[in-house]
Amino acid sequence: MTSDPLAPLPAHKFTFGLWTVGWQGRDPFGDATRAALDPVESVRRLAELGAYGVTFHDDDLIPFGTGEAGRELAVKRFRSALDSAGLKVPMATTNLFTHPVFKDGAFTANDRDVRRYALRKTIRNIDLAAELGASVYVAWGGREGSESGAAKDVRTALDRLKESFDLLGEYVEQQGYDLRFAIEPKPNEPRGDILLPTIGHALAFINELERPERVGLNPEVGHEQMAGLNFPHGIAQTLWHGKLFHIDLNGQSGIKYDQDLRFGAGDLRQAFWLVDLLESAGYDGARHFDFKPPRTEDSAGVWASAAACMRNYLLLAERSRSFRADPEVRAALAASRLPELARPTAEDGLAGLLADRSAFEEFDVDAAGGRGMAFEQLDQLALEHLLGAR
Repeated sequence: MTSDPLAPLPAHKFTFGLWTVGWQGRDPFGDATRAALDPVESVRRLAELGAYGVTFHDDDLIPFGTGEAGRELAVKRFRSALDSAGLKVPMATTNLFTHPVFKDGAFTANDRDVRRYALRKTIRNIDLAAELGASVYVAWGGREGSESGAAKDVRTALDRLKESFDLLGEYVEQQGYDLRFAIEPKPNEPRGDILLPTIGHALAFINELERPERVGLNPEVGHEQMAGLNFPHGIAQTLWHGKLFHIDLNGQSGIKYDQDLRFGAGDLRQAFWLVDLLESAGYDGARHFDFKPPRTEDSAGVWASAAACMRNYLLLAERSRSFRADPEVRAALAASRLPELARPTAEDGLAGLLADRSAFEEFDVDAAGGRGMAFEQLDQLALEHLLGAR
C-alpha cells in the first residue's frame, strides 16, 4: 500500500462519469479533437489512477439506437471490465438531451408521446443501474425549459415533472430497488431557462412529491456558480435538509457558460471551503468529478486532468485539516464569536426572552454596533493555509 498521502484510495470514493474522460472535445464552434474512447478502456485507466467507481448515461455505454444483441454485448463487456478493475457503479443517469426528439424537453415536452418515451427510456436504464449496483439515480433536466414565454406553461410543466418523479418512484418501489433519485439543478444551457435552476428551487420542488424521502439533490459546482451563487452555502443548506444524495465536483470561473474545468481550477477559494465543509460534515457519499478535459488535450492530457481532480481534492482536504488544527485559527474563531452561534438564541423560551430587559430595554446597541468581529484576521489565516504559507 502506498504511503503517499495524496494517493487516491477506495475510501475516498472518487468517481468519474464515462462522459467526462470520454468527452471528445466537440463544442458548438468546433469538431472533436480526440477519438472516441471505449468505456472498457475508461474503466481500466480510471482504476489505474486510483478511482473508486465509474458512472454513466445509458447512451455513454450503449449508443442510441443499438439493438438488443448489441446492448447485451456492451453491458457484458462493461461488467467484465468493472469486475477486473474492481470499480463500483454508485450512480447512473439517462441521456434525455442529445437526440433531437428531446429538443423541447423530456418529462416536460409539450408532446405527450415524447414524455411517455422519456419515461420508458429512463425506466429501462433504471433496471440496468440497479443490476450494476447503483444506489443513486441522477436526473438532470437540461432540456426542461424554454427560450420564450409563451412556449411553455411553467405551472403545467411542473405538474408533468412531478408526475414523472412520482411514477419513477412508484416503479422503483414496485421493483424493490434500493435506489434514490438526485435532481441536478442548472440555471441555463442548453435551454435559455431551465426548470429547477438552483438548489433552492429543487429543494422546494421535492416537498411536493409523493415520495419526497426518496428524492434529493446532486448539486454541481459550476451550475450554481453560473448563477453567481455561493456553492458551499448551497451545499450547507442541502446537508441541513438531509438531501445531499450525490455531488458533482468541477471548476468554474465566474458567471459564463458551463466550463466543467477540473476540480480546483476556477474559484479555488470556494473549492477550499467546499472540501472543508464536506470533510467536517462527515459526508460519506461519492466525490464525483463531472469535468471535461479541455479540447486542447490529447489522450495523455485527459488522464493527467482526471488525476489532478483527485489530487486537488486531497490537497484541499489536507489544507483544511491544517487550518482547523492551527491554534491561531482556533483563537480567531473564538474572537469572531463563531462558537456563540451554536447556542440557541432563546434557550430560556419566549417567556424568558420577553422578560429579559437586557435583551432590549437595557441593550446597548451602540456598544454592540462598535464591536469588531475579527473576520479579516480569520479570513487571512484561511488564505495563508490555502496558499501553503502556514
